[in-house]
Amino acid sequence: MDRIDNELAHGRKISDNPEFYWGWSGVAGRLRSERRAAMYISEGRLAPGRKALEIGCGTGIFSGLLARSGADITSVDLSPELAAKARQRNSAVPNLKFLVMNVERLDFPDDHFDCVCGSSVLHHLDLAKALPEMLRVLKPGGTFVFTEPNMLNPQIMLQKNIPPLKRLLGDSPDETAFFRWNISGELRRAGFAVPAARPFDFLHPWVPGALAPAADSFGAFLERVPLLREIAGSLLITASK
Repeated sequence: MDRIDNELAHGRKISDNPEFYWGWSGVAGRLRSERRAAMYISEGRLAPGRKALEIGCGTGIFSGLLARSGADITSVDLSPELAAKARQRNSAVPNLKFLVMNVERLDFPDDHFDCVCGSSVLHHLDLAKALPEMLRVLKPGGTFVFTEPNMLNPQIMLQKNIPPLKRLLGDSPDETAFFRWNISGELRRAGFAVPAARPFDFLHPWVPGALAPAADSFGAFLERVPLLREIAGSLLITASK
């Protein structure tokens, strides 16, 4: 319950301007969010007639992008304040609904969704409780697609492990990051098939707007460099049921 209470308090704390804390505002932030949404749509095979569950929707930035696929999107968040902002942001989107819900006790039947996805939410969760629930609501053959911070990235490693820096940068007390091999192991132990984690993203959200496109292109080059790519800022995490 301490973790849940901390996350609820964190949602209230940042609800005035969460995009700033999460790095989704500005040109660099938009480039990063659009790239992630494209990954969820592609890896999750989102299309009309398919159903996806977005975990930790926050203010609905990704919810609206996912809905462009034509799939039916159900987006959940633990924070009522953030879910209300998401609902307001996407009030005109017909194939999208928002619910306040704890991922550790998902109120959906078994084998219900074709895809479960989310951005930067797994590292807030008690995975021993949350992953089995996500697996339960996935249909056989359904896909699991998330992007998460990479613990091998120097900034992420400092930010997630030094409490004063964590507070300064707007993290919640319990959040962490993942090494790609340990999150793959967590997924395997929870019962997911073919888990994989790939480092990506050298575009920092604080890059000035005028420089963001060039920085994004250079980052794409760095992602192809062996060893160096291991310290990219994020992980693309995939698995199936």
